Amino acid sequence: MTLLATAITLLVLKQLIEPISIASKSLNDYRNSRKLSILPTEYTDEAGLLMCNIQESIYESESFINEKQDLIYMLSHDLKNFAGNPQGLAKLILSENPSESVKHLADLICESTNLQFRYIENFIKLLKEQDQISKITNESKIISFQNILPFINEQVEQRLLDKNIVLNLSIETDEAKLRIDEGLLVQVVVNLISNAVKFSYFDSEIKVRIYKEQAHLIITVADKGIGFDKHQIDELFKKFTKMSRLGTANESSTGIGLYLCKKIIEKNKGRLSAVSEGKNRGAEFKIEFDIN
Repeated sequence: MTLLATAITLLVLKQLIEPISIASKSLNDYRNSRKLSILPTEYTDEAGLLMCNIQESIYESESFINEKQDLIYMLSHDLKNFAGNPQGLAKLILSENPSESVKHLADLICESTNLQFRYIENFIKLLKEQDQISKITNESKIISFQNILPFINEQVEQRLLDKNIVLNLSIETDEAKLRIDEGLLVQVVVNLISNAVKFSYFDSEIKVRIYKEQAHLIITVADKGIGFDKHQIDELFKKFTKMSRLGTANESSTGIGLYLCKKIIEKNKGRLSAVSEGKNRGAEFKIEFDIN
């Protein structure tokens, strides 16, 4: 009788816990990958009411996010039009062969509006890539590093040639099972190499190393460029960072590249860090994933 009573109690508890477990999974799916789940409606007790409220809250949240992004895209588009009006007038003034002082003022207007365009474009890029990151799924897959090398080389080749920089690639492991899309990994590595090129001096070298260390897959990108001070590390990965600097050939910076790289890596259960021994002593960026 005791065993029967225990079995009945466990069965009742399972039936009570099941809707809570389903609701919890639905919340986790939405939080981790913005996956919209359809919760069962056959429960008529408090648990059923809870699931209905959770379902409604998730869909309201998704609707709010989509409406907010649509509104921001629309405003950003309109801002580009507003910024274009003074630039158009400034170019019209320049076409009339004005005096040097007027020409200088018109050039300043054009330069100012170009900066506004770049800021708006970076802002839109940030929104789109954040939306892409939020929808990432965390399914493990085998990534072959030899297969992704051509895509990386293709995207950084011209930048390297422009400054006569040698890219030294050291691939010490053929593949790894990672929770990141192959395209996103390429995007991050290209961004880190491009960042290294930007802050490297002409005729220098950038080293990329891919290897396994115990239960970790590690990718490092090291340069011999301008580096940074230790107290600036946290600022590197901030959105629209104040550390946004011109490169060694006066290349401009968006101020969001490293921020997005860190978000992509962390969303895929990895870590991105940076070290430097100080000004003009180079920098190294390190991606690290746990592997089985």
